[in-house]
Amino acid sequence: MDKHTHPDPVGGLGQFLRSRRERLSPAAAGLPGVGRRRVPGLRRDEVAALSGVSVSYYSRLEQGREIGPSPGVLEALARVLQLGDEDRAELFRLAPPAARRTKSPQRVERVRPHLRHLIEDWTRTPAFVIGHAQDLLATNALADALYRDFAQSDNVLRMLFLDPAAKSFYRSPERARHRAVADLQRTAATAPQDPRILELVGELSVRSGEFRTLWARQFSRVPPYEVKQVRHAVVGDLELRHEAFDIRSVPGQQLIILQAEPGSPSADGLALLGSLNARSGRADP
Repeated sequence: MDKHTHPDPVGGLGQFLRSRRERLSPAAAGLPGVGRRRVPGLRRDEVAALSGVSVSYYSRLEQGREIGPSPGVLEALARVLQLGDEDRAELFRLAPPAARRTKSPQRVERVRPHLRHLIEDWTRTPAFVIGHAQDLLATNALADALYRDFAQSDNVLRMLFLDPAAKSFYRSPERARHRAVADLQRTAATAPQDPRILELVGELSVRSGEFRTLWARQFSRVPPYEVKQVRHAVVGDLELRHEAFDIRSVPGQQLIILQAEPGSPSADGLALLGSLNARSGRADP
């Protein structure tokens, strides 16, 4: 068989990806301030970051050494490369047969009712449940009051990297961001083609240069939880012990508890915050 008239589908995929990234400018892809460069288009590492995959994985795709890209990865690449309907169809046609199966639906994460009721009964301790991609799935009233100044309140990473309130709320926002990224990397390593993680990493890579830089690093371990120092707009400085518990009945979910030392000024601050929140709730129609 003449390989020039019947190109290898993996090689064709690599050539296709390379041609499409080279024709897409950094500005069009949403990457600000990249400056002048010797060649037009996006670099491999930029496509990888925006797609939510590692640079080595994307490089293998272009080199024809990766034979199993999932539909989720192909969807992410189509989004990043801004492919039209014809190009998107061509991308899936060139993918190996194993990648052409129907795209699996994104899993819906729900908190078990008994766990939701449990944290709602804790009136002196902020508590919440996060999913595998650090989406906030359930919060109690005191946690809502603690993070009330955040406009982004659906995902821990979006709060840390995209919400201006993080700069004034966290005494050490850099440390919190490092830990959140390392935690997401650990999860992504076990599910490298998870649609929700691909979507989240793609969004954060476009909107936050700091996230892109941290995501490109390889954290050898997740930094340990420690005392979280925050500054609330109403009750002032708080020192809260951050504890995370894996929920064994729902793998991937974590229960997060923020505790103040009994009898400390931080405990008094939380009590005041809870009291103010209760009054506010009674005043609402």
